[in-house]
Amino acid sequence: MTHTFRSPRRIICEAGGLSQLGSLTRELGATRAVIVCDPGMVALGFVETAKASLAEKGIAAEVFSDVVADPPVSMVLAAVDHARAFGADSVIGLGGGSSLDTAKLVALMVRGEQPIETMYGTNLATEDRMPLILAPTTAGTGSEVTWVSVVTDAEGRKKAIYAPQLLPDVALLDPTLTLGLPPKITAATGLDAMVHAIEAYTSRRGKNPVADALAVKALQLLGSHIREVVADGSNLEARAAMLQGSLLAGMAFVNASVAAIHALAYPLGARFHVPHGHSNAIVMAPIMRFNLPAATREYAELARATKPERTFASDAEAAEALVADIEALVPATGLETRMSQLGVPEDAIPGMAEEVDLGIRRLIDCNPRDMTRAEIEGIYQSVF
Repeated sequence: MTHTFRSPRRIICEAGGLSQLGSLTRELGATRAVIVCDPGMVALGFVETAKASLAEKGIAAEVFSDVVADPPVSMVLAAVDHARAFGADSVIGLGGGSSLDTAKLVALMVRGEQPIETMYGTNLATEDRMPLILAPTTAGTGSEVTWVSVVTDAEGRKKAIYAPQLLPDVALLDPTLTLGLPPKITAATGLDAMVHAIEAYTSRRGKNPVADALAVKALQLLGSHIREVVADGSNLEARAAMLQGSLLAGMAFVNASVAAIHALAYPLGARFHVPHGHSNAIVMAPIMRFNLPAATREYAELARATKPERTFASDAEAAEALVADIEALVPATGLETRMSQLGVPEDAIPGMAEEVDLGIRRLIDCNPRDMTRAEIEGIYQSVF
């Protein structure tokens, strides 16, 4: 029962909430804000909306819109230099997980001198950050409420920085920002959030009562709305439910840890640029099936919480139902379910398995069931 739970200072969920950006930034005492985003945010007009709100409150704004997926360290450092040159005193992250992860590090690094390579790990960042507001435009990563940023180093390896300073002053959830998401991105990010909830609830090392409660509610929201938002992305109420589910799942996993699904997904993103949520979706069902003998009770609890209308004769039956539901859900979203469909060559499998076994062991150690390198390779083969 001993645990520490971290969360952002303030969470706002409101349709049209992006118009509050100027007031919120002013409340933080800032006058020069850099907006960190990808080119799509500019094309969709979200950046102009943000700039207008800031200008209304007399806040100068500069835009760094060169964020790419699986943010490379070189790009993060370019964003830091951009913010320094502007004389930024605050940072606004607008977009998906890559933009929000980049924005966190910009806020942390602009005023300091600590090299990013010395931050990899947990609680190794030593400096304070500038005021930070994060506004997600996808319902998946939960990055707006986590104290982690994941970057890709020069060798193509995923590196995670866990630091309490990365939690924002404000997490601003505006579901209207997610209305334009295409079905595949909606599906991938939604499944990513579901993975966060499931892995948090079954974590062998970090599981705790607060994260458990958030994970259950997150999975209820996500599981009951994901098919709807994939089929009809214009449903604002369903979009808001997905966004809130993603936020709750983010708060759960960052305080309880993710596990093998994320571990096996990382090389797919870093090496072959498969979007993170899609990478998780590919290995999600087979790893849950692998974990079933060790996570029967937890899977059964999740099944009963998310399917209250169903009656299960035993924990084994309930747990099997949860895994079977996930096995049916992933292909039903329209996502490719084989690595070969996404350009991953079969001869890459041994190297990916080695990377997971040697370089991402911290996540495997949180998995409810031990996993050998041969078993990791076998799971990759099963979805090739």
